[in-house]
Amino acid sequence: MKKFNVCILGASGYTGAELIRLLHGHPQASISHLTASRHVGRALAEVFPHLGEIADLELSSSDPSLIPDDTDVVFAALPHGASAKLIEEIYERDVRIIDLGADFRLMEGTYRDWYGDHPCAHLLENAVYGIPELSAARISEAKLVANPGCYPTSSILPLAPLLKNGLVETERIIIDSKSGASGAGRNPSLDLHFCEISEGMKAYKVGEHRHTPEIEQGLSDFLGDKVEVVFTPHLIPISRGILSTIYVNLSDSHGTRELLDVLGQFYRNSPFVRILPEGTFPNTSSVRGSNFCDIGARANPEGKTAIIVCAIDNLVKGASGQAIQNMNIMLDLPESLGLESAPLYP
Repeated sequence: MKKFNVCILGASGYTGAELIRLLHGHPQASISHLTASRHVGRALAEVFPHLGEIADLELSSSDPSLIPDDTDVVFAALPHGASAKLIEEIYERDVRIIDLGADFRLMEGTYRDWYGDHPCAHLLENAVYGIPELSAARISEAKLVANPGCYPTSSILPLAPLLKNGLVETERIIIDSKSGASGAGRNPSLDLHFCEISEGMKAYKVGEHRHTPEIEQGLSDFLGDKVEVVFTPHLIPISRGILSTIYVNLSDSHGTRELLDVLGQFYRNSPFVRILPEGTFPNTSSVRGSNFCDIGARANPEGKTAIIVCAIDNLVKGASGQAIQNMNIMLDLPESLGLESAPLYP
């Protein structure tokens, strides 16, 4: 069985840790190189004691020249701006690249509006936006995949089939999302201290969250028509998990059963999307630590509006798990390889 050598740039963050944990259980992946600029020279076990017996590696600097020549796949788990500069330096090498940051998710003009000038705009046209359930064919041929954000994943997956089948209007889609604190990353911040988030819930970046254009672009590209959303994220006092509640106007009189049938038919061959029975709705505790995406729906009695609910683990299906799913497709491996573990409960 062929083993693929994997490098992780930015291995000391939450998504880096999840990549290491999940890749350890992947039968055809071998982690050969880890970088973490703030922890150069330290053993992985010093930064993540729970991974000490899993990967006996030392953390290196992010110098691209140190990436071993026999590397097959590079995961970039870095802040926006930092990923693009490193990816530009390694792009011509014979490697597949999966960027877990925001640098290659948006078109250049949209990126500029929300992030500023792009560090290497000439590579944007080569990047594939990687939601496996929607773009497997393009992902399989890609050298560079932009791994979707966690909020967009929890919004695009439930909406895409309903929009594609003409059940949902493309305007006035309201997305109310709630995320655990790990979604903000591992860097210390006053807003994320226990006393700041415990026993409370708050909306943040109202009307200005950078995942709004990503959701709109992802849905618009898939549908081939403009989609507009109103997106509001909330921070809730849990460590991980996203619950997105989506309010839509239906294009005609459609019932709950019809919505669920369309979703079930669309995702019938997707191993990680679970459409819940009528009257059952997702819970973040049911997907914790897994690559599953749970979706439930209910139309109002008149069939004019509907509520769709989606739950994912923001660090797995919303980041590292989806990245490995993309890697599997890029390497022509079974899509679910290394990701079959059941959710953690309780």
